[in-house]
Parts: sequence; structure tokens; C-alpha cells
Amino acid sequence: MTLIFAHRGSSKYAPENTMAAFRKALEQHADGIELDVQLTKDKIPVIIHDESLKRTTGVKGLVGEYTYDEIRCLDAGKWFSAKFKYERIPSLEEFLIWMKPTTLKLNIEFKNNILPYYGMEKIVYDLVQEHGLEDRLIYSSFNHYSLKEMKKFDPNIDIAPLYSSGLYEPWNYVKSLPAESAHPHWRTLNQFMLNGFKEHEIRVRPYTINDPKRMKWLFENKIDAIITDVPDIAFDVRSGLHAPKSNKVMTALQKMNPKSFLK
Repeated sequence: MTLIFAHRGSSKYAPENTMAAFRKALEQHADGIELDVQLTKDKIPVIIHDESLKRTTGVKGLVGEYTYDEIRCLDAGKWFSAKFKYERIPSLEEFLIWMKPTTLKLNIEFKNNILPYYGMEKIVYDLVQEHGLEDRLIYSSFNHYSLKEMKKFDPNIDIAPLYSSGLYEPWNYVKSLPAESAHPHWRTLNQFMLNGFKEHEIRVRPYTINDPKRMKWLFENKIDAIITDVPDIAFDVRSGLHAPKSNKVMTALQKMNPKSFLK
């Protein structure tokens, strides 16, 4: 069965990367959560996507310029809706404590491809080990050196490189890391690519799938998982409760010649 990962939580219904969004995702039958991790000035892993605090809190400055106690005072909800005023930026540990009694899986994305957070990999790895959740974890990043670093701690860790370009035979690159999973942007996928991943036994979890027609196509191909802002819609499509009509775009995507795709 193709799993459903909620992108930054159920981020169409609650402010992204907050506990409200994570609780909503669980309520909407998500199988897993995808979230972003950065480090505060005092090296505490917190869950936030942007390096800047401006978009989601209205405060100037970078995440790494504030201590955890300072970060916790910021409002990360009112930008989305007055209903979520006073929603906070959670720490990764807060999330792990909440997640543990559930059956959720977790995809941690290291947000260190623009600004480096030295030592973040070991800090996060130790925290996950401390809470006994290592068997439910996937680590992804656009910084593939960071994923290589994770393999030093445990060669069996599930790492997944994120990418958004039309890589040539990406399964070969993924294996070179070495990794057994890939998280491509959905636009890079066609039937040729899906068949290649399957043939080379690479788990594929594309992001960010919000169109029911694309969901249906990917579910039919029995990929490992999709990452979506709308886990409720994905759940209905997977359950057959939502039957989107096919269209010319999806037909073309499925039949696309791989050579023309790579131009």
C-alpha cells in the first residue's frame, strides 16, 4: 500500500510545521509526517521550514540567531489564521514525545542546504535514538553530504536525497550514496522513471502531490509513499472514495517519451 505523508503536517488546514498541523494530519489518517528541522543558536533542533523567521512569525532574523527560549515566544500561527494565534514553533523533541504513542512514521528533512548547521546530524540522530524511534524514521535533504554523514552513525538508516531536476537514471545516483530511497519533485516523474525506480528496487516518495489525478496515478503504480499538503484527499483517493476523472495532462505524463522528458 502506498503510504501518505503529510507535508509539514496537514498544511492546507493548519499552519505548517506546528503541532496543530501534525494533530490534524493524524486526524486525517496520514500514515506519516514530513517536517523540517533547523538548529537554534543554542543547538536545539526546532521544526521550521524557512531559514528566516519572517514569513511564519513576522520577526526579522534567522532561526540560528535566536535561542530556543526566544524562539518559543514567537507566534507561528496567526499568519495562517486568527484561529491559530499563539501556535508555537515546536522543538523536535516535543514532536517525538507526541508521536511516540501513535503509529506514525516520520520523515525529517534537514534544512541545511542553504545555511550549514554543523553537528545537526548527530544531535538529531541522538535525539531519535533516545526516544527509541529509529525504526520509524526517514531522513531527507537537498544537502546530500548531510545524508552521507548520517550513514556514519548507522549504515541501515533510511536516507532519501531530495531533488527537483530531471536527473539521468537517478536510481544509479541514489545507489551511489548509498541510499535505497529517493524523494523527487513530482514533475520529474513519468512512467519510465517509475519503472526504473521499481526495477532497481529504490523506494520513491515524491513531493508535493496535491492533485487527485496525480495521486491516483501514483497509487496505481504502487509507489512507496506520496508527500502531500492534503492527506484527507489522498486518503479518500486511495480508499476509492474520490474518483478523479482522467485528463490529457495525466495521459501525456504517463506516456511521455523519456528522451523528450530529459531535454
